Amino acid sequence: MGSLKSSVFILVLHLLEGVLSNSLIQLNKNGYEGIVIAIDHDVPEDEALIQHIKDMVTRASPYLFEATGKRFYFKDVAILIPESWKTKPEYERPKLETIKNADVLVSVTSPVGEDQPHTEHVGACGEKGLRIHLTPNFLAGKKLKEYGPQERAFLHEWAHLRWGVFDEYNNEEKFYLSKGKPEAVRCSAAITGENVVRWCQGGSCVNKGTCRKDKLTGLYGKDCVFLPDKQQVEKASVMYSQTIDSVVEFCTEKNHNKEAPNAQNQRCNLRSTWEVIQGSEDYRQSTPMTTQPPTPTFSLLQIAQRILCLVLDKSGSMIDDDRLNRLNQASKLFLLQTVEQGSWVGMVTFDSAAYVKSKLKQIKSAADRDLLTKSLPTVPAGGTSICSGLQAAFTVIKKKYPTDGSEIVLLTDGEDNNIGACFDLVKKSGAIIHTVALGPAAAKELEQLSTMTGGLQTYASDQAQNNGLVDAFAALSSGNGAASQRSIQLESRGANLQKDQWMNGSVIVDSTVGKDTLFLVTWTTQAPQILLWDPSGTKQSGFVVDPATKMAYLQVPGTAKVGHWKYSLKASSQTLTLTVTSRAASATVPPITVTPVVNTNTANFPSPVTVYATLRQGVSPILRASVTALIESVNGKTVTLELLDNGAGADATKNDGVYSRFFTAFDTNGRYSIKIRALGGITTDKQRTLPQNGVMYIDGWIENGEVKFNPPRPETNTVQDKQLCFTRTSSGGSFMASNVPSAPIPDLFPPCRVTDLTASIQGHKLVNLTWTAPGDDYDHGRASKYIIRISTNIADLRDKFNTSIQVNTTNLIPKEANSEEIFEFELEDDSFGNGTDIFIAIRAVDKSNLKSEISNIARVSLFIPTEEKSTSNDTAPLCPDVSINSTIPGIHVLKIMWKWLGEMQVTLGLH
Repeated sequence: MGSLKSSVFILVLHLLEGVLSNSLIQLNKNGYEGIVIAIDHDVPEDEALIQHIKDMVTRASPYLFEATGKRFYFKDVAILIPESWKTKPEYERPKLETIKNADVLVSVTSPVGEDQPHTEHVGACGEKGLRIHLTPNFLAGKKLKEYGPQERAFLHEWAHLRWGVFDEYNNEEKFYLSKGKPEAVRCSAAITGENVVRWCQGGSCVNKGTCRKDKLTGLYGKDCVFLPDKQQVEKASVMYSQTIDSVVEFCTEKNHNKEAPNAQNQRCNLRSTWEVIQGSEDYRQSTPMTTQPPTPTFSLLQIAQRILCLVLDKSGSMIDDDRLNRLNQASKLFLLQTVEQGSWVGMVTFDSAAYVKSKLKQIKSAADRDLLTKSLPTVPAGGTSICSGLQAAFTVIKKKYPTDGSEIVLLTDGEDNNIGACFDLVKKSGAIIHTVALGPAAAKELEQLSTMTGGLQTYASDQAQNNGLVDAFAALSSGNGAASQRSIQLESRGANLQKDQWMNGSVIVDSTVGKDTLFLVTWTTQAPQILLWDPSGTKQSGFVVDPATKMAYLQVPGTAKVGHWKYSLKASSQTLTLTVTSRAASATVPPITVTPVVNTNTANFPSPVTVYATLRQGVSPILRASVTALIESVNGKTVTLELLDNGAGADATKNDGVYSRFFTAFDTNGRYSIKIRALGGITTDKQRTLPQNGVMYIDGWIENGEVKFNPPRPETNTVQDKQLCFTRTSSGGSFMASNVPSAPIPDLFPPCRVTDLTASIQGHKLVNLTWTAPGDDYDHGRASKYIIRISTNIADLRDKFNTSIQVNTTNLIPKEANSEEIFEFELEDDSFGNGTDIFIAIRAVDKSNLKSEISNIARVSLFIPTEEKSTSNDTAPLCPDVSINSTIPGIHVLKIMWKWLGEMQVTLGLH
């Protein structure tokens, strides 16, 4: 239960680096404060889990301290405990801490069911991640063999979360050619070990012998793995395998393996993890300590009932553009549907003064909801005193509960020169303030209130057909509620209709939702004709019509039928909107959700805004959906932006259920609102969607010269792609743009960086390249040309790109952004010898001669095939020889036959 997108309580306002994080973390004199570790609703009560969390962080703090050159340590951590667990005297009430803004989520669910620690990181190199995911099994030490000590794994994930670095291993490409010889992907390259063939069956693995090179590629077969020596002297790197005892540092510029094909090199332009950390705000604000850090302190906070007060503007300007009536429509949706059962809700209105319309009232029934709607303001008049409204809300809340952890929804369309006078009061209150800016003149300080308290900031224009105000209130679901309790918006659309026009369409109610389904219709002049049919074709009746507020709604009894609900709305010369919301059909089947994120709440032209939307069903990503962002400026102009999950441009990883795009179509300074729409998609084989940015699964070790394998990863059943039919809409909040020049706006946006360049070689000289086309403006439009250069030195290609060998691209005409590009070129005859590594990079150029950043660097290695008879591992023994002690000839023969059959399976490719 609770509300929205929560974020940061800070005594000093500051801008967050990278992806807009809701984190409360601050660095205070080398110590990280405000870390929130939340235990999810699905975790059974287990008091030992709290101690496991404490132990992990306590042990991780000195490891962090040493790994960062005595710069950082964990100072204090809040552990958020589910409401369903038993209450205890030592459990306090949360303030700004919510599950939604937690830095670490402990949940029994994992994307592949194997307890792998991992981090959501949707942004670019150096941008903060969103959240670390851990499981109770991992915290209890049940996965030490697979992932190593908890505290070391936690530091690996902390580096993803806080500094935006990436993994230095590669599950998909474990080896690469360097000077004609296969090398294991690792960092640093000084990590020692052996390459062995690992064959697993029945939950155990055996050594099939020494890896052999493929005679055509020079690389090892897919069953070959690199096992590090248990005893090492190399100290780097944490982002490769922090489980190695000697590893206590991050790779630096001196020992970083630039050639390894891993995410760190690809995403961070060959920079080492320590170089990226050195570029962070944390590093710039700190100096090494000369004393040992203190032990972390912990606070135990238990989620409680939601306490919320609406603070609504009823000033004279609210008569403009039908704002007051639209406020009533949106507030009624919130009170009738969005706010969760059991919540405590109060109401205050304000103009030049404040008026308490309702003390805190617990929502237990539909009657309680109806009673609250009767307190909504109906007559606009007076000035705008925002502080008066906030002060009255605190008074309403304090009559029953402390203000710590309470929420305020503040809506205004006006300015208030005295709003700064209540900032200190707000900071001290411990309350979360969600702001709704209505119209073009709403106070510019509203965003400061949201930022300093971790609230959601939204903006709604006066274009009623965009339904922005209803969307803003629909987004105010709880930051602490279980997924099954949250209101989910299925549809939000509107239209300006002329004489006797119809607004027709359908809404999909999928099998994951259907409970508490509400259809809401609003209008501007007179009630329209409303027709609605369920998926069986039965016409629905029973709409409750509220002519005063100009709205009608239908609450579908029970669970709405799965399928297409068709509607037809007829009206003349007015604006209609339709909103459909629902809840999860079952507490045990997670609903499909869309979660919007932007990389900043303050856009400074010409820096683009990156818009993300995460589609999930529980922890499983939804792929191949149609996802669009509708971005509306204060001028009323709306831009439709298709978001993509293609691993190019703004999108970090292909097919991970995170859809992304750059926004560059600024037309004015001021607020921009974001709405996300998603339609359809598939759930897919989990084995193809292993989480990115996680701790490496340990295949095994070389210990005292002996190969010791760990059990294999748990096998996942291969399932067919399942088509999902669903619709979702969600408010993505708002951002503020500044320094946008007057029209015509100059072209200051270069093409985006190519991040997925791959290369292969045929024979000894024909190089094939593939990549995703960038655009003229980041990932929009069409670039004018490409510059492709090669070098035999990877660092020179990055640092001296303009003087490296240029490839002839005369016939290479760029395609439209996000298209697949394919290009091939020949190396000059006899220019490069066998075993030569060739590195390749691209820059795109637009019509204004603006150049993209240098792409990720692809490589090919010239390898002349040998005449070896066989280069596969198929002739290696299936299992180590087993001594046969039985004296029964029949059994001896059976064992020989079993071994022979196993070898045949390998030969035939059946294993």
